[in-house]
Amino acid sequence: MKILVIGGGNMGQTYIHSFLHSHIVQAENLMILEKSIRQIRRLEKLNTGTIYQSPEECVPKADLIIFAVKPQDAALLYAEIGGLLHPEHLVLSIMAGVRIQTLQEGLNINKIVRAMPNLPAQIGDGMTVFTSTTEVSRPELTMVQNLLNTTGKALYVDHEHLLDSATAISGSGPAYVFYFMESIIEAAVNLGFSEAEAELLTWQTFHGAINLLSKNDLSCREWIDRVASRGGTTEAALRCYDQNHLKPGIINGSQAAYKRAQELGESS
Repeated sequence: MKILVIGGGNMGQTYIHSFLHSHIVQAENLMILEKSIRQIRRLEKLNTGTIYQSPEECVPKADLIIFAVKPQDAALLYAEIGGLLHPEHLVLSIMAGVRIQTLQEGLNINKIVRAMPNLPAQIGDGMTVFTSTTEVSRPELTMVQNLLNTTGKALYVDHEHLLDSATAISGSGPAYVFYFMESIIEAAVNLGFSEAEAELLTWQTFHGAINLLSKNDLSCREWIDRVASRGGTTEAALRCYDQNHLKPGIINGSQAAYKRAQELGESS
């Protein structure tokens, strides 16, 4: 199977490296279409596959084509490769907000998978949610899921609107975690720790808590109850969070992200 990655930027390179590192794809079966001379120079040093600057040279040879370009470049991409595609081409798009119907109309093909990865995919610890048209066969879906799993974990959903939901949760989610960690670091500094000490305390606490959760069968609520003894310090903090409506604020923030994802999809 020949795979063509269109776009050699951060996400394009993420997929290229993940495929090769997992040995799911050999370099001789991997093609990259990139027009930026600067990116081409970087890719050449990495020895990640055959690099092309012209779609005519690579699109007809590909079985799977991955769109790893910015959504604002979609219209130009359709114009450049649309005439080179045939009905058996399988397209995997990670362009944020670009709907399947838009891809079908722009490319005049029906075998399309749309995926929403997140930033930790760059280190092989990402979360990707994906869906597809009915024309994509089960073996093809399995193959795509195996490819996506090289960047972390992948979840298939039947309905495309859930990709907007995923955008609000796993797509934007790392920033929510960083926001909360930043707040805890500031709290630690206010309580007398140096910046470096505050970062160490916070990073290790988050790391340990996630590992504790992942290695046991207890829910988040059950762990909270174990940590928060009656009348203790944790209970005091959680009571303050509840009084300041922190949980509804977090839920409302995710709803705002979901609404914006819908708006961006409609505008595309």
